[in-house]
Amino acid sequence: MDRLIYTAMTGAKHVFMQQAGNANNLANASTIGFKAQEHRFRAVPVQGDGMPTRAFVVDASVADNFETGPVMYTGRSLDVAVEGRGWIALQMPDGSEAYTRAGSLDVNVNGLLQTKGGQTVAGDGGPLNIPPDNNIEIAPDGTVSVVPTFGTPNNANAVGRIKLVNPPEAELVRGEDGLFRLRSGQPADADQNVKLSPGTLEGSNVNVVDAMVNLISLSRQFEMQIKMLQTADTNAQIADKVLSLNG
Repeated sequence: MDRLIYTAMTGAKHVFMQQAGNANNLANASTIGFKAQEHRFRAVPVQGDGMPTRAFVVDASVADNFETGPVMYTGRSLDVAVEGRGWIALQMPDGSEAYTRAGSLDVNVNGLLQTKGGQTVAGDGGPLNIPPDNNIEIAPDGTVSVVPTFGTPNNANAVGRIKLVNPPEAELVRGEDGLFRLRSGQPADADQNVKLSPGTLEGSNVNVVDAMVNLISLSRQFEMQIKMLQTADTNAQIADKVLSLNG
């Protein structure tokens, strides 16, 4: 009885958490560069005297799905998608680095190249400053060039190169801001093999159909766990009646 109650109780709790994670995936089905999350559970026995039959369901891990999302053509000069594996490095306000695949970039009022979320794009030599009154071109290797809108036409000048990295995916952790960082907290080395596709954006890798089917399945699992708790309660009541009659 103990095993049934504890497993069903913690199972219902973690299925509810898994539903929340799946709902978050669905909510980000149209978010540029989003990577889906998966919750994995396992049962473990309760440690201690007098509890040999009790077991809990625990959240063993939260896995990130790093599969590439669909690439969409935009034609916008400040839109880039990472080809295959790799990440765009961002310089955070505290001096640390974070990584994203959301390549919808913009230039702020101070001339810094940033993401739509306001994070500064890291260059090989620091932040990338874009002079005013210039058209911007981003090459596949991350080189950012500017072409003046006045004066000599087609006179392109390189202002820097976007830092592109490709650390082992097992060493990446997702932060509360949705950006990824190295587990060690150290910056990753630039990887010259990572390439960009200018004028395109990578969409979310969430499969909406699979997520909806998974949501229905989780709902059924939650109902099953609650039903098990109700069955355990009913069995306990019947057992109490039998014991009282025997007494």
